Amino acid sequence: MSQVRIKLTEEFQEQPAIIKVVGVGGAGGNALNRMVESGLRHVEFIAINTDAQDLRRNKAHVKIQIGQKLSKGLGVGGNPSQGKKAAEESIDEIREVIAGADMVFITNGMGGGTGTGAAPVVARLAKEMGALTVSVVSRPFDFEGKVRIQQAELGIREIRDHVDTLLIIPNEKLFTIIDEKTTTDQAFRMADDVLRQAVQAITDVITTAGEINVDFADVRSIMTAAGEALMGIGIADGPNRAVEAAKAAIDSPLLENVVIDGAKGVLVSITGSRSVRFVEIKEAMRLIHAVVSPEAHVFYGQAFDEALENKIKVTVIATGFPQRNNRLPPRSILGAFRKAPILAEEILQRNMPGARSPSTGRRLEAGTLSSLLDAQGAAAATPEELLKKPAYLRVTSRKLK
Repeated sequence: MSQVRIKLTEEFQEQPAIIKVVGVGGAGGNALNRMVESGLRHVEFIAINTDAQDLRRNKAHVKIQIGQKLSKGLGVGGNPSQGKKAAEESIDEIREVIAGADMVFITNGMGGGTGTGAAPVVARLAKEMGALTVSVVSRPFDFEGKVRIQQAELGIREIRDHVDTLLIIPNEKLFTIIDEKTTTDQAFRMADDVLRQAVQAITDVITTAGEINVDFADVRSIMTAAGEALMGIGIADGPNRAVEAAKAAIDSPLLENVVIDGAKGVLVSITGSRSVRFVEIKEAMRLIHAVVSPEAHVFYGQAFDEALENKIKVTVIATGFPQRNNRLPPRSILGAFRKAPILAEEILQRNMPGARSPSTGRRLEAGTLSSLLDAQGAAAATPEELLKKPAYLRVTSRKLK
């Protein structure tokens, strides 16, 4: 009998999914640094660049200087064709470091030389090697100029052909959560951190054990050959915390316009302390089901994190959108849902310690931004009123009033 028990125990063992995050170019490398600093776990970080000086500063586990003969470690001068050649020159090294991965994230800024040119090469190799391949890219700010914007569009078009899922983050939309007093350093840190949050939202769903697990097979099923995706995180507390977090998770000022009601696959992860009540889960899921297609395949998971205390975090990943004009206004039963939130509060508090509010000059401590927003009428009395306000104003702490 004991031998049978040992055999069954061995049969129930599992091999964790091997996840590798590849940052390509300057913006991709900066995003990797944010991920390392934030304590993102259970993944391997790989930095790829033509700029040797930039690589020396990177905190990734693995670093590859591509195109050494071509660029001599000095970068490619913003030329994507040179970035592509650099990647092709070092194709064996790239293939070696991504080998064995079940899932590969490729993150980079589009519009420059190395990221725009080399990232599609990395994506192609990852796909050829059988990994679930997800690209998280940013579009340049408008002030960066027409040439850079055009290069970004070409780069996005090319990488789209080599990935399973594509998340696009327009840097220009950062202006919806900053004002004229925000420094350049703060703005670019926020842009880098949006890339970090997009990757972390998905990896946390896979690697965090829960009461109801969302595993790698679930993620693979909705992200394989899925095209463009929506990803959002909402965090809220108070009496309606689950519904408010769910609303925030499907309404963001920062990611590219994609309408959630067209999604064919939706993955939802709800995280909170053990105080989360079943009825709260039901309310959050009912809201999400109300705005997605009735034919959508919805996966749901629940995990516990006592560090959230009285807050609930809802993560939504939606994929499989039909080919259409993504800039059509979205529809929902309650109002104008847009897409997925990256939280300005988290960016400021976690990644710019000691930062000051652009509007008041006051130092931002935990919850301060929420308090300021509440004082400006950010908290709505009813769900209908709440939906009239942008997501970054709605993710507030009721206790700080």
